[in-house]
Amino acid sequence: MDKFIEKRVLQEANHIIKTKDTIRKTAESFNVSKSTIHNDLKNKLKKIDQSLANEISLIFKNHDENKHIRGGEATKNKYKKR
Repeated sequence: MDKFIEKRVLQEANHIIKTKDTIRKTAESFNVSKSTIHNDLKNKLKKIDQSLANEISLIFKNHDENKHIRGGEATKNKYKKR
């Protein structure tokens, strides 16, 4: 794997661990697509650092379990603004 890609994957992983950001927010922060972040952290990170991949997996699982709450809050705020 290219050193540039490896460095990017580790930066993305550390960013998510530090901030608990979603894939979408992380993609915006790194100016790459959501697909890139997803591929980096679901596939490439396992080859680089398995323990870090496990930690990211737990964060993503938590995001998945709570996405309906975030969606409801976003909708609520959208209609509050009107």
